[in-house]
Amino acid sequence: MRDARGFSLTELLVTLAILALLAAAATPLWIKQLERARRLDATDALVRVAVLQERFYFENGRYARAGELAVPPPAGLGVAGTERGYYELRLRAPESAASEGFAVEAVAVPEGPQAGDTQCRVMSVDSTGRRASESADGEDSTDACWP
Repeated sequence: MRDARGFSLTELLVTLAILALLAAAATPLWIKQLERARRLDATDALVRVAVLQERFYFENGRYARAGELAVPPPAGLGVAGTERGYYELRLRAPESAASEGFAVEAVAVPEGPQAGDTQCRVMSVDSTGRRASESADGEDSTDACWP
């Protein structure tokens, strides 16, 4: 009788094939989970800007305008971008003094790791607290993108 030790080449190839199938199935799920986790970078920044806008309004009697997003307080909000840099922030505020309100958008950086997140390409919050999200196709995806 032969004393067998170790693995045969066939056993090793079968094991490698099973591992490759598992990796191929798990990788897309893992990437989608990473995209969902990175969305927190946008939601945190949007809520922070909304709070800073309310403070700016309290101190100045108006909301900050688009050019005042990155300007340090008290002349602006002092927010240059999201904390991790996955999104670019855009402040949409009326330029006239008679208009009230604002909307801030977080847009996934095209060359960044969130570029593949087609479901939640643009996320936004406005002065009424309304949250919205838009896919890369321009369709509403608010329910899927906001917790």
